Amino acid sequence: MSVFFRLHQDKSQNTKRSGKWYARAVPMAMVNTRQLAEIMQRNCTVKKSDILAVLDELVETMRDQMQDGKRIKLDGFGSFKIGIECTGSRSAEAFKVADNITGMHVVFTPERTHDQAGNRVKQFLQGAKCEELPVNVVQKQAPSGD
Repeated sequence: MSVFFRLHQDKSQNTKRSGKWYARAVPMAMVNTRQLAEIMQRNCTVKKSDILAVLDELVETMRDQMQDGKRIKLDGFGSFKIGIECTGSRSAEAFKVADNITGMHVVFTPERTHDQAGNRVKQFLQGAKCEELPVNVVQKQAPSGD
């Protein structure tokens, strides 16, 4: 199995990336929680209903713990924490939550392992390979001599 990609040209103006072509991953399908539970049920002795109950509780518990300022680490998976989006202020005294904090987001860091050569590899990327979609609507252009 491969991670498929399509080529995309950066059309931003006046940047080092302007005009260059980059690969963008193209998901081939969506797998939801119920489908994951079905697959997991086939691979172990736990019933789908039990898996769904545990996953539902996991999401609720993780939310509560992260909102309590904690980082969540799922062994073999990765860690989650809440990150803050904000604008800068002229000084610490001038910083106001209502004015400077503009939002929050979840930060996920995949667990890392080491391959046979001792290199660090993110758990979900170990063994992954890329492949261009067989039908790519983007016409490749000759290299510009970078």
